[in-house]
Amino acid sequence: MPKLWNETIDAHRHAVREAILNTTTELVKAGGLRSVTMSQIAEKTGIGRATLYKYFSDVEAVLLAWHERQVTGHLHQMAEVAGQPGTPAERLQAVLEAYADIARQRHGGELATLLHQGEHVSHAEHHLAHMVQALIAEGADSGDLRGDIPPAELAQYCLHALTAAAGLPSVAAVRRLVGVTLNGLRPIP
Repeated sequence: MPKLWNETIDAHRHAVREAILNTTTELVKAGGLRSVTMSQIAEKTGIGRATLYKYFSDVEAVLLAWHERQVTGHLHQMAEVAGQPGTPAERLQAVLEAYADIARQRHGGELATLLHQGEHVSHAEHHLAHMVQALIAEGADSGDLRGDIPPAELAQYCLHALTAAAGLPSVAAVRRLVGVTLNGLRPIP
């Protein structure tokens, strides 16, 4: 087959896959993870069920691909925040706030637990921990953050503390949790 034909087919497949995942996003927002079915996805995407099954074997496969895309997007979002102008402590605060906001929006339940066991999640967690660790190290070097504890340990402290944001009732409560977490990073006089 000519190269142009292959590129066209690949672009079409990518577009259909993205449409499926976009529809899945809408369905999850409307009814939660457990409510999503293959029939709904096919109907709302505007494709036949047989076509949908050419892309994904079952609804769990669709949700896993959707979740992987979500996690990747969140990671890119936090990397952008980390790259904004400001002191290391300001950039760290912005990253931790973004992370806590994401943690607060998590979908709970058994299916969510299953989705969070994927390799894509452990890769993202590893990448995020290194991002936070680097910001803490920069802050320690500038004297804005404590330098008496290794940055890797402080990064784990921050990320684990902020998982509590999942149970908080408001954005204001999330901001307070981030503030308390950051207070633990202030230099000891």
